[in-house]
Parts: sequence; C-alpha cells; structure tokens
Amino acid sequence: MAHLSTHVLDTARGVPAAALDVELYALRGDERVYVTSTVTNADGRPDGPLMAGDRLEPGVYELIFQAGAYFRRVGITITNPPFLDAIVIRFGIADPAGHYHVPLLLSPYGYSTYRGS
Repeated sequence: MAHLSTHVLDTARGVPAAALDVELYALRGDERVYVTSTVTNADGRPDGPLMAGDRLEPGVYELIFQAGAYFRRVGITITNPPFLDAIVIRFGIADPAGHYHVPLLLSPYGYSTYRGS
C-alpha cells in the first residue's frame, strides 16, 4: 500500500530518537496546510504511517522535527538558542502509489536525510 513514513536516529547518542515531536504539512500554492502530527516511539518511528492510501497525494510537503526540544528533554547540552531547533525537510511526492520514507539522522549540530525504502 502507498504510504509516507519516517524514523529518527539520534547519532549523538547512538540510539533511536524516542518521544520526538514530528509535524507534517502540505504546501498548496502559498498556503501551508496541516496534515498530521505524531511522536516517535522507542524505535524512533511513529506508530503508523503519516499518510497512506488515498490520503497520499502528489505535491510538496514539509516534515518538521522538533530537535531542540528533544535534545533538551534527553539532557544533551545545547546552545541557547539551539543551533538546530525545528528541522524542516521539504520533499515532493510524485507517485501517489509509491512508498515514501523520509528518515532523519540527527545530532545537535548536524543532520542528514535521504529517500529511504
């Protein structure tokens, strides 16, 4: 089934990023439309897909990962303001029948993403 998923790995601590807040928005012209929000589980993943089936529409989307709040909560010393706070990843969905996986590898001073499988 077509779906959008994510997971977050805390590369500073070498563990999945549990209890990290994630929001999803669709960009429709000049409008930013809220789609859903979730919190990662102990494996650093939402409990289910962010969008699936008929909800997966072609377009441009943004995932927002609340990294600053996560690092403060787990006790990692960060600057004030944090170098990385809300990390926004803008991506496109071209094939509504596809599987889109947007992982985040995270540390207080850098991050990486890619289209996963």
